[in-house]
Amino acid sequence: MCLAVPMKLVSREELKGVVELSGVRREVSLMLLPEAEVGRYVLVHAGYAISQVDEEEAETTLALLREALAAEGV
Repeated sequence: MCLAVPMKLVSREELKGVVELSGVRREVSLMLLPEAEVGRYVLVHAGYAISQVDEEEAETTLALLREALAAEGV
């Protein structure tokens, strides 16, 4: 099973971007999503931004992920 995590794009330079989730920042490739806009949420999988999602959808997904982690005791 593959998992893509919604993260906020906080900066970009050409086809590289920096995303953030819960204070953790990671560099990602924007090669598959060159139209990604700073300030928007992107789905990140294996170091690549693969899709842009709206804030409401991102927050719903993150809440479900937190709920699943809590159920596992993580």
